[in-house]
Amino acid sequence: MKTLLILAAGSMALLSGCSLTPLNSSSAVSLAEVFSPSKTTPKDTASLSIPAPAEKPATTVTLVERRESLTATGYAVISIQNHRLPAQQRLLAIRAAKLDAYRSLTEQVYGLKVDATATVADMVVQNDTFRSRVEGVIHGATLVSITPTGDDTYETTLSLDRAVVQDLRALYLGQLVAKIR
Repeated sequence: MKTLLILAAGSMALLSGCSLTPLNSSSAVSLAEVFSPSKTTPKDTASLSIPAPAEKPATTVTLVERRESLTATGYAVISIQNHRLPAQQRLLAIRAAKLDAYRSLTEQVYGLKVDATATVADMVVQNDTFRSRVEGVIHGATLVSITPTGDDTYETTLSLDRAVVQDLRALYLGQLVAKIR
């Protein structure tokens, strides 16, 4: 049980931002108080603590919290769209650019998982691969613009309000905690 609680606390720290606040005894709560419905603290988790939610000083505000909204831009090339009619190719490029912008928003809200593998034989790199994956739900994004850039590309910009970002992260953390229990 102790290991699962530490994993959940690590997930919250990962999604809460990049800044660190010093931990002191007056602002700390035990993990058991956070994850347990009862108010009693088991002895094995008494020494583990995380900072209680508090207003951050101006120097520790994360980049996301300084902006009123997140913005993301997606791009798509018209000529490579799989259709013979030019008008349909343009519509498909707009759709692809919008999906690219949603992917970029999802990366900003939830982060990006990267897996990498390298194979070395006789002190020479034989194979070096990596994959990235993003997963999440974006709700409430606003379409800011769809703009042709150059002769063969569309650019789409989306915006997501900061309050919606915080709600999405809170829902995601709630799902992580529910899976652990």
